[in-house]
Order: sequence, then C-alpha cells, then structure tokens
Amino acid sequence: MADKGKNTLEEFKEFIARGNVIDMAVGVIMGSAFGSIVTSLVNDLLMPVIGMLIGGIDFTSLCITVGSAKLNYGNLIQSIVNFLIIAWCIFSFMKAVQRFQKKKEEEAPAPDENTVLLQEIRDLLKEQNQK
Repeated sequence: MADKGKNTLEEFKEFIARGNVIDMAVGVIMGSAFGSIVTSLVNDLLMPVIGMLIGGIDFTSLCITVGSAKLNYGNLIQSIVNFLIIAWCIFSFMKAVQRFQKKKEEEAPAPDENTVLLQEIRDLLKEQNQK
C-alpha cells in the first residue's frame, strides 16, 4: 500500500534504490557475461574434442529434413551441453561460496555476555513496541 504522502514516482525511486533490486540487476548482467564465457568454452574447446572422440561429428550440423522442414537437432544437443556445463559451474561456485561462508562463521568469535544481554533487551523492547 502506498503512503498518503508519497506519490508513485517517490515510491518507484525507493524501490529502485533498494539493494536487492540493484543486486539482482548486477546478477543478471554477470550471469549473461558468464553464460557467453561458458558458451565459448563449450563451442570452441569441448565440443570439437567430443566430436573428434566420437568420429568427427559436428553436433551443430546434425539435422533431419522432413518434407520442406529442416529440424536442426544438433543445435538442441549443443544447447543441452551448454546448459549442463553452465549449471555445473554455478553449482560448483555456490558450493565454494557456502564453504567460505561456513568457515567465516566458524572463525567469528562468540559474542560476550554483555552483548547477548543487550540483544535480548533489544528484542524484548521490540516485542513490547509491536503490541
């Protein structure tokens, strides 16, 4: 719901200024760049080697002609390989990030007794203010 004192433009500015929207935009741009790197890796390095190992077949040239229609199933195979490699790279990257975060959490010192008490007081005050 919009506040009575805010107009749509102000609400839109607040929405765009939120960190998660900007983070998402950066993620999309980085994902696109990462995708083209992996696509080049697959097309320029992996698929020629795989084609050579299976008898020199170029997947992108594989097709079936049905009547006047040409079905390029080789491009589909290429896209599936691209997807699997991209998914594997993202999976590996996320595992590494999680491992790093776990290690960082383990290294973080436990809060002292005063900090714990202050956090409990803060939480109790929040509860009372919400009632």
